[in-house]
Formats: sequence, C-alpha cells, structure tokens
Amino acid sequence: MQSVRRMLIEFMNREFMNPVVLMTDSSWHTPDEHLIHFATETGALLLDGMGDGICLGYSSKAAMDTVKAKGRTYLPVNDIYQFTNNTAFSILQATRTRISKTEYISCPSCGRTLFDLQETTAKIRAVTHHLKGVKIAIMGCIVNGPGEMADADFGYVGSGPGKITLYKGKEVIKKM
Repeated sequence: MQSVRRMLIEFMNREFMNPVVLMTDSSWHTPDEHLIHFATETGALLLDGMGDGICLGYSSKAAMDTVKAKGRTYLPVNDIYQFTNNTAFSILQATRTRISKTEYISCPSCGRTLFDLQETTAKIRAVTHHLKGVKIAIMGCIVNGPGEMADADFGYVGSGPGKITLYKGKEVIKKM
C-alpha cells in the first residue's frame, strides 16, 4: 500500500488526471483474512482520496473452504463471487466513495445502555436494510446518543428504563 500511495502522489505531482482503479489480490485463506487484507489495502487509499475504483481478486494460492466470515456480518453469501462483490461495496460504502446501502451508526454500549443494543440493531436492520443512502443511529442512552448521532437521518435512543426516543435528524418526533 505504501508503494501505491507513493506512486499516486507522484501522479498528482505530475498532474496526471487519469482515473485510477486500485487492484488488490489476496493470497490469504479465510474470509476474515481476505476482508482485512482488502479493507486495509484499498480502504486506506480511498480514505486518503486516492483511487477512483477498486478491483478485488485472489491469487492462485488463495483458497477458501467457506465464504462465511466468522465476524459479525449481515450479508449472507452463497459463493466467492457474492463475497467479493459484498466486500467491494462495503469498502466503497465505508470510505464514502459510493453509497449503495443503508448505513447504521451505533454506540459501543456501556453501563448506561438501556436495552439489548445488538438485538435491537438487528431488528431495526431487518426492516430498514432496503433504504439506500439513509443513515440510522441506534444509541443506548440519552447522555451521549443525540450527540453521537448528529449526522444521522433517523435515530433510536434509549431515554430511560423501558423508554426510547425517536429522532428525525436532530428533532424528536416521538417518545415511547
């Protein structure tokens, strides 16, 4: 990645205006290793404003016994092609290069969290995942929640034992 970064900086210094597609091949073996490799190699450059697209692939040594990642994933896949496609779109979404799905913002959860954050997020995700380009925040408490979700389109915030507050932007629309 450092070599590619140096090359792209040189392109900028020479005022080259050609689009750059970042091609990354992975020689790892597990889905988690591929995810980390692709995200670090391409994501870091995209975050720096370098690159106009990505192309992900696998070296001839790479083999995957399963396409199911061990970490938390919400996009089920049937084969390596779907895995690669989902990974590419997730990297583009995370780097704000291309928005193609709903974005969820969630707090890390702490002692003030007033509900099961993972379960609630999964329920909200199940009924809103089709809303392309919408940001939805799920926050555990009223103390930090509204500030952390400031750029979200909609918010779900724990506001007391057994109570939540729903937001549209920064405006409270319903307390339950």
